[in-house]
Amino acid sequence: MKIQPKPARPPALDPNDARYWDERDLEGEMKRVFEICHGCRMCVGFCGSFPDMFGRIDRDIEKKGADGSELTNLDDFRSVTDLCWQCKLCFIECPYTVDQKHEWAVDVPRLLMRFKANDAKRNGVTFQDKVLGEPGKLGAMASGFMAPVANLITSSQLLRKVQAKVTGISAEFPVPPFASTTFESWMNKRTPLEGAGTLGEVAIFSTCMGDYNFPSIAASAVRVLEKNGYSVTRPEQVCCGIPNLDGGDIDAAREKARTNVQSLLPHVRAGKLVVTVQPTCGYTIKKEWPELLGTAEGREVAAATVDIMELLERLRREKKLNREFKSGLGKVAYHAACHLRAQKIGFPGARILGLLPDTEVEIVEKCSAVDGTWGMKSQYYEMGRRYARKLASGIENAEAATVVTDCALSAQRILKENEVEALHPAEALARAYGIDPTESRRPSGKAARR
Repeated sequence: MKIQPKPARPPALDPNDARYWDERDLEGEMKRVFEICHGCRMCVGFCGSFPDMFGRIDRDIEKKGADGSELTNLDDFRSVTDLCWQCKLCFIECPYTVDQKHEWAVDVPRLLMRFKANDAKRNGVTFQDKVLGEPGKLGAMASGFMAPVANLITSSQLLRKVQAKVTGISAEFPVPPFASTTFESWMNKRTPLEGAGTLGEVAIFSTCMGDYNFPSIAASAVRVLEKNGYSVTRPEQVCCGIPNLDGGDIDAAREKARTNVQSLLPHVRAGKLVVTVQPTCGYTIKKEWPELLGTAEGREVAAATVDIMELLERLRREKKLNREFKSGLGKVAYHAACHLRAQKIGFPGARILGLLPDTEVEIVEKCSAVDGTWGMKSQYYEMGRRYARKLASGIENAEAATVVTDCALSAQRILKENEVEALHPAEALARAYGIDPTESRRPSGKAARR
């Protein structure tokens, strides 16, 4: 019987809803959405999930006499889910979503995340996902005085190959280095710039990458915010939880969200914005924490959260942005990170950098195919590289003096494929202001072309 595209009930995409964990309900929803996607096929080039999905349905139609997706099964669902890297681009482009006010209410990323969570509940979280799910704990252990040892290990191809066999993290993926001086340590020792606080105070969510791997990103964000009149505080915080969600570990992600909300809420209620420096974490706070917690407090923190460049764009519109730039950047290739696009706030970093003197910005809207933890996995590394070729080509064709991306993991892909060090917009803007908050953040690869 042909599957009807309109759901009988609103899809269960909230992990606090008992239907979320109902396997029969999930099976029906997977088949319904697969049926819609198979008939549309607009997203076939986005990732490996859709070609895999369409091939499996076509197989059943040709060999088993199926009308559509009604014969797809658990193995089909798992295969399609495993190839999804949760970039959210299919949701952004889909014409059948709630955001588009369509009655079919399609949300492929959340549906596949639901399947991943149910699969993990049934079979357990894999060791690979457990390792990748704790970047904050790993960063706390490997940064600081342990950084030289940790970086020596990650720079050894032989040791990386051994590690890959144990953890499943590709020996070829350029894992982020660990910082000898963490962001929190720098933050505690810094002297705020003159004028900081004239516009108020904000709370920075510095993220695992900003804390332990690339403190220059978070430190540059602080200096840029101070330059624009904000005093900055760093509340106690842990990982946003998205690596746990990538592995289907809802409980671990919820606990991290709860811990962070408890810490951030007093700052929000004191009138501060929460400023993020990584689009994946910003997306998680805004979109995932309210669902995970199902509380007014989670929604309150989410509503007060902004990306740093989103905040600077507000200042530009209000004619409050500090424009005392010392230099420009020349031609800039700006990578539009998927999780920034998923927040539907445009490309504020590109707009702000476009204000600099002697600067031209070319936006490259191609996915890096890393998206959290997926691109690091040994079994998907080569597939990720294939999908990232459009990004690498776009950057190469731009012939830019400077490459910029909001996403630190995308920067690692760019470093590997283009041999160019990509800056965060806050780092690029700090340079334009003549600010150098920390020493160079990574010693590997070619220096950014200037």
